[in-house]
Formats: sequence, C-alpha cells, structure tokens
Amino acid sequence: MHRQIALLENDSQLHLFPFTLTRSVADLRIGLFTIREKWALALGRPVEVMAAAAGPETNLPTIPANLVPTDPLPDGTDIPDSWLAMQPRLERPWQMPRLNRDAILRDVALVRSTRTSVALPAHVRVINPDQVFVEPGARIEHCILNASDGPIYIGRDALVMDGAMIRGPVAVCEGAVVKMGAMVYGATTIGPYSVVGGEVKNSILMGFSNKAHEGYLGDAVVGEWCNLGAGTSCSNLKNSARPVEVWNAHLQAWESAGAKCGLIMGDFSRSAINTAFNTGSVTGICCNIFGDGSLTPKYIPSFSWGVHTGQRYELTRALEDIRTWMGFKNRELDPAMEQLIQQIHSLH
Repeated sequence: MHRQIALLENDSQLHLFPFTLTRSVADLRIGLFTIREKWALALGRPVEVMAAAAGPETNLPTIPANLVPTDPLPDGTDIPDSWLAMQPRLERPWQMPRLNRDAILRDVALVRSTRTSVALPAHVRVINPDQVFVEPGARIEHCILNASDGPIYIGRDALVMDGAMIRGPVAVCEGAVVKMGAMVYGATTIGPYSVVGGEVKNSILMGFSNKAHEGYLGDAVVGEWCNLGAGTSCSNLKNSARPVEVWNAHLQAWESAGAKCGLIMGDFSRSAINTAFNTGSVTGICCNIFGDGSLTPKYIPSFSWGVHTGQRYELTRALEDIRTWMGFKNRELDPAMEQLIQQIHSLH
C-alpha cells in the first residue's frame, strides 16, 4: 500500500469557476469518480484535502488537488515525481469533457479489478458485452448498448429505459436514469441520481441534475442540482467553426477553449423550456434562466433572475426553491451548504 498523502488546493481553484464556488477542485467528477475518490481508490485509503495555506503545516506529502490520476500507480510506498509529471492537471472547466474518455476507461478498469458485473438481461441489444459493467440493483429495459468504442458502466440502482441508445464510453452512475429513446454518446458521465433524455454527447452531469427531455447537450459540464427545461439546447460549435471564447470570471477576461465547448453550468441553476444556450456559455450558481427565446448571453452571473431582466434571485426565494428541488430526490439542504450559498450571495 502506498503511504498516505494529502491533496493540496492551488490556483486552479480560482479558474474552475463556477464549480469551485461550492466545492474543492478535488471533488469535481471526471469519469465515474471525483478526483478525491480516484486517489482514495488508487491508494486504498481516504484522502484529505487541504487549503493552500495549510500545505507547509502538514507532515503528509502533498499532491496538487487538480492532478487527475489516469495511469496505475507504480509499485512502492512513494509516488515518484516522474509519474506525477505524466498525469494531466485540470486547469479550466472545458478540460473536463476532454479528459472524460480516458477517465471512464481507467475508472471502469478499477471497478473491474475488485468487483464482478451482474449479467445483462436477455432482452437487451448489446454489442461487445464484455465491455459492459452492471452493478447490483440496476434495471436495464429494452435498450441498445454499444460498447465497441469503449466501456459502458451502469451503476447501482440506475435505470436505463426502453429504447435508450448508449454508445460507450459512458458512465451511468448510481441511481441515475436514462429515459426512453435517449441518445447518449461517449464520452459522457451521468452523475449519481441525474436524469438524462434527448441527445447528450461528451458531457458530464456531476450529480442530482436533470436534462430529462428533448434537446442537445454536448461538450458540456453541468453541476449538481441543476435542471434543463424541456427543449433546452446548448451550442458547442460556432457556425464559423472558429475557436470558442469562454468567460474566466477570476481573470475577468475571455479565453479560447478551442474548437468545441458547450454549456458550463454552476450548481443549483435551472433553465426554462426551450432555452437556447450560446456556444461556451457560463452560468454561475443559483440562476433561474429564462428569456425571449433568443440565444442566452455568454456569461450569466450567479443569482441571475432571467437573462434580460436585470433582476437578482432573492436569497430567501432561492433557498426555498433549492429545498423544493432537493425534496424531489428525497434530499435536504445541508446547513453548511446553505451558509456557503449565503456567503456567495453576499459577495456577488
């Protein structure tokens, strides 16, 4: 077993807005697991995350919290610098979908090393069944699973409904639902207790979020407790095919994200039916997004009430709505998260 380590936060925390408003970079999900969970599985022990200022005060060896382990750890108690240098570092949110394919492959391999898949039902149409891993309690109805381009993972108590089409590599995490007729392309992660319908490609829903109806989501990252209303679609490619510019809230500047970048949506944000998100749109947390049917602005600040109203989501109402949405999935708002939301509201 490798020695104990700590994950040390760094400047990446500032540039991974809006997701790091409400969590450490170590708790961002890529593939099946968060970065923290990946390290814990690789090391065989829980991993602590420390703020940057705590680094010199700890006796534990530290590793940057934004370093994503993609290769098996080398043998030995210490992790060599040469191995660390080969692992990708997460610096911007649009990198997450680009890392997702390799992350799913690595994470499924980790799962296979310790557990055995449940047998697929006979009524499922499957290509390359050896690359499909099913956890106990998952329900798989009359659907099509194509694992020829990468593995498909279906988590505990997940549901894949009739007519869904999934092409790997894809992770359907614990309690997630893939609705009837959904088209899910790799490399996509449907986080725990999330719901997906329509067409989704190369995207990450981190957990407890819904894109339950028709509409397109591609090259996107959606935080926790978000809801995309029916017909919501999200552009990921400019008509000119020129590089996509994405707003960096920390630098207060536009940055190039390359040829493709879809929606980047912070926790607790929601869109009305038929919302059309512009290419590379960034929303803060706790936004209620609605408008006149035209493309959204490229940047929607936290606690926005609509996109052209100039109004702000009143804090008491925002918290009431969050509790209602969480109640739909039998969850309650954690007091620490409520306090954090209040702090963010006071600063934005």
